[in-house]
Amino acid sequence: MITQSCKDSLDMISVNDFRVVDRIPRIMNVLGVLSEFEVGEQDDEGVTSPDVSKPRRIIVANQLPIRGHRNEETKGWFFELDKESLVLQLKDGFPANSEVWYVGLLKVDVDKKDQDEVAQLLFYMFRCVPVFLTDDQKNKYYHGFCKHYLWPLFHYMLPLSPSHGGVRFDRSLWEGYIVANRIFANKVTEILRPHKDSVWVHDYHLMVLPSFLRKRFNRVKLGFFLHSPFPSSEIYMTIPVREEILRSLLNCDLIGFHTFDYARHFLSCCSKMLGIDYQCQRGYIGLDYCGKTISIKILHVGIHMGQLESVLNMEQTATLAKQLKEKFEGKIVMVGVDDLDLLKGISLKFSAMGRLLEMRPELIGKVVLVQIANPARSQGKDVLEVQKETSLIAQQINQKYGYKGYQPIVFINGQVSTLEKAAYYAISECCVVNAVRDGMNLVSYKYTVCRQGSPVLDKALGIDESYPRKSFLIVSEFIGCSPSLSGAYRVNPWDVGAVADAMYVGIQMKDEEKHLRHEKHYKYISSHDVAFWARSFDLDLERACKEHHLKRYYNVGFGLNFRVAAVGTNFRMLTIERVAAAYNNTNSRLILLDYDGTMMPQCAVDKTPKSEVISILNCLCSDPKNVVFIVSGRGRDPLSKWFSPCEKLGISAEHGYFTRWTKNSPWETCSVAMDCDWKKIVQPVMELYTETTDGSFIEQKESALVWHHQDADPDFGSCQAKELLDHLESVLANEPVVVKRGQQIVEVKPQGVSKGLVVENLISTMRSQGKSPDFLFCIGDDRSDEDMFESIARLVDNPLIPPIAEVFACTVGHKPSKAKYYVDDTPEVIKLLQGLAAASVGSNHTHTLEDGDI
Repeated sequence: MITQSCKDSLDMISVNDFRVVDRIPRIMNVLGVLSEFEVGEQDDEGVTSPDVSKPRRIIVANQLPIRGHRNEETKGWFFELDKESLVLQLKDGFPANSEVWYVGLLKVDVDKKDQDEVAQLLFYMFRCVPVFLTDDQKNKYYHGFCKHYLWPLFHYMLPLSPSHGGVRFDRSLWEGYIVANRIFANKVTEILRPHKDSVWVHDYHLMVLPSFLRKRFNRVKLGFFLHSPFPSSEIYMTIPVREEILRSLLNCDLIGFHTFDYARHFLSCCSKMLGIDYQCQRGYIGLDYCGKTISIKILHVGIHMGQLESVLNMEQTATLAKQLKEKFEGKIVMVGVDDLDLLKGISLKFSAMGRLLEMRPELIGKVVLVQIANPARSQGKDVLEVQKETSLIAQQINQKYGYKGYQPIVFINGQVSTLEKAAYYAISECCVVNAVRDGMNLVSYKYTVCRQGSPVLDKALGIDESYPRKSFLIVSEFIGCSPSLSGAYRVNPWDVGAVADAMYVGIQMKDEEKHLRHEKHYKYISSHDVAFWARSFDLDLERACKEHHLKRYYNVGFGLNFRVAAVGTNFRMLTIERVAAAYNNTNSRLILLDYDGTMMPQCAVDKTPKSEVISILNCLCSDPKNVVFIVSGRGRDPLSKWFSPCEKLGISAEHGYFTRWTKNSPWETCSVAMDCDWKKIVQPVMELYTETTDGSFIEQKESALVWHHQDADPDFGSCQAKELLDHLESVLANEPVVVKRGQQIVEVKPQGVSKGLVVENLISTMRSQGKSPDFLFCIGDDRSDEDMFESIARLVDNPLIPPIAEVFACTVGHKPSKAKYYVDDTPEVIKLLQGLAAASVGSNHTHTLEDGDI
């Protein structure tokens, strides 16, 4: 197998040039016969060479789209593509010139001595890179953490006891999950060209893999799609490693979900656990995280129309369908196809069938439910219990209502081919899918397409091509396909009586209505197939990554809390050395400091500044070359009280509505007319939202009103803030005010008041006094501070005004900003100001800091 050390060789040389592998003939003497599938270009000896010039998509999933078996006599391996595999089907949505590679486990066990040869064979003939795990690794990773912990929990089954809902969290299983994900990442690394390729990771088996890839390749195009439900935050938050999983997913550029509900639950978890809110812009949902925008994709997977239609056009399908129609002659057939697991609701479906025959005895002998049970994907006691329960209920109902030549429930438990399922779909009047919880479930889609028929099938069943097609769907409210099937009869699978009623409705419904429902479904399903889904995801991944080259990246954090911070090419960390050097070489300095979130942590309950902050400010103010201002959205009374020890400190309160240059100077009011009649409109509206939002409150300012929701439930508070914003904008349309949303606030203030105007006014005043600044330092953390950064940028770019030699606009935190510099957090801000204060002390000024402050 090609190792990490030679992964770049694919970009430079052909297979013939590799010295680490032998030539691989098309017919293997040791490993057996290969499939006829070909990739790339072959040389004279049948060896396939990768085409490195084509765009490449790397699909990473738990299983490869490969079927294989071993001939016990020759000990050779036979492999072929599994055309029913979803990860293979999605390649139809990619551009024709793209090259698709696959990374995953094989469905069969391969002896360790054969693994290298099998890996080489799959690599060259199928563009597949197999992942080999030991039995212990597979048991911990797949059967343990994936199937018996994550899968039940993501389907709303809390592990309250070992016998119900899977196993409880086990640290050793979690470690096995991490090990397996790291091995997957290693295999991706062997073939990845990080500046060219895109990687698409699939499902809950590989949720921490993005962290491993992002740590190695900061700019790789990385997408993830979850095929299961994402549970509500109350369920998800029970996972002990909840934050590690979330942060790993957020290392992707695009995260996809089948439905809005699943995405909403994920966004809620990000808000509650990481404090990250999402934004909607022009139809797209994005999360701002470490300077990047993580895109959220909501689009369900579809079926492969061409593949299913080809099955319907097969003579074998038509022959079997004709036989089944004759077998069930005179009976109304309902069909169900489900995996044999706890959540598919098969026993509930059987109970509903029994209830139907109990309530409508005239249907005995006339209606049949054919239930096909696919083999379970996991193993354990729960699977055996489900099999036992479903078989027992079916037996009881058949004994009670059946007779010679008639069984109301035909229970087919075992492997059934796609061809056979298609035949059953084609002759069934109704399809019942009543899983108690399922990520998507495509049975309804397949049934609808099969009911559309084909020329070969129609001929065998004696159906005229012009005959209106009809179908009827009963689907659970708790499965992913339900929202997309607007003509289906939605049921609560736990309500057995309601499911029985739905069955009766389907039996009695007129053909005209069934035809209308069928047409509606078929039109949607045929246009939203698997290729549509893959193409849409691929395009959105490209869109999400289009600015990768415009940013610089660096790693933050350790282990699975690792993340990549993204900054603009001109956006850099502000160091004490850089700003202090400029500070010492200038003579007229303007220093503008935000308070909340900058000098004082947002989470602090007591907002009174610490003594070290007061000492630093006094030191800076004592330097005659400095003009120092606190520029805050807070009112002038609390700011005056907090900073009363600072005699020479300037304060600009309420975003610049009130300004004073020193403690003893009078407050100046901005030129905006002080007409507060609009408060009479705003106050009742805010009070209404305060009464209905527990934890919210109103802050009264002289020039503004602010509604705070930081102590409310994050989801509900955010929702209410959006509603309040819309409400206020509507009622204040003709008032001279602006409504803005900030960090967990909604604020109403007069027009023409902003921190940006504060900057302009202060600089203008200093110039009028003959003290034109040659050093400008401005730091803040939230949206209102962006107004200062924007004004500074305009001043710097304006050739008509005197230039400022040294300008430092700095934001707090790694996020998109109009500032050119950043620092990590509040402690870093204090260290930076301490450095400037030390520079002032070093210039032989009279004021000194208290011991230990610097």
